[in-house]
Amino acid sequence: MSDKNNMVIASKTATGSSSSSSRMSTKTFSGLGNLVKLLPTGTVFLFQFLIPVVTNSGHCTTLHKYLTGSFLVVCAFNCAFASFTDSYTGSDGERHYALVTAKGLWPSPASESVNLSAYKLRFGDFVHAFFSLVVFAVLGLLDTNTVRCFYPAFESAEKILMQVVPPVIGAVASTVFVMFPNNRHGIGYPTSSDSNDTQHKSQT
Repeated sequence: MSDKNNMVIASKTATGSSSSSSRMSTKTFSGLGNLVKLLPTGTVFLFQFLIPVVTNSGHCTTLHKYLTGSFLVVCAFNCAFASFTDSYTGSDGERHYALVTAKGLWPSPASESVNLSAYKLRFGDFVHAFFSLVVFAVLGLLDTNTVRCFYPAFESAEKILMQVVPPVIGAVASTVFVMFPNNRHGIGYPTSSDSNDTQHKSQT
C-alpha cells in the first residue's frame, strides 16, 4: 500500500510540475505575443526570419557578431522610424504612405480630398518611437540566438527574464499607449478602411 501511495504522490508531483511548467511557458509566449503586437509586423517578421541566419543559429564568429549588431540596429531604427509615418486614402482611391512632419505629411500625392495638416507631428509620436525601441530591445536582446552569440554565459538566466520582463514591459508600454493613443497606420502597421482618415478629420 505504501508503495502505491508513493507512486500516486510522485505521479501527482510530476503532473503538478509539468502543468506549472506549461503555465509558465504559456505566460512567456503570451507576454511575447503582446509585445510583438506593439511593433511593425514587417520588421518583426524580418527579425524572426533572419536572426538565425545572421547569428549562425547562435554560433557566432567575429563576422557574425558584426552582422548581428548591424541587423539589430537596422531593425530598431525601423521600429522607431515607423512611428513617424502615416497613411491616407488619396483622391485616386489608393493608400499612400508618407513621413510625418510638423506641418503634415510629406510627400503628399493625390491629397486634394484629404486635410494633411491633421496628420502633423505630435509629442505622442516620440513616446511611441521610444517605447517601440524599448520593446524591440527586449525581444531582440533576449532572443535565444542573440544571447548565444553575444553573451552565452547569460543563457541560464534567459528563461527567467523571458518570463518576467516581457509581461512587465508590455504592461508599461500598453499603459503609456493608452495615455498617448496612436491613431496612425504607418509603414508596417495594419490599416483599417479609412478609419485613420476619419479620426484625423474629426480632430480638425
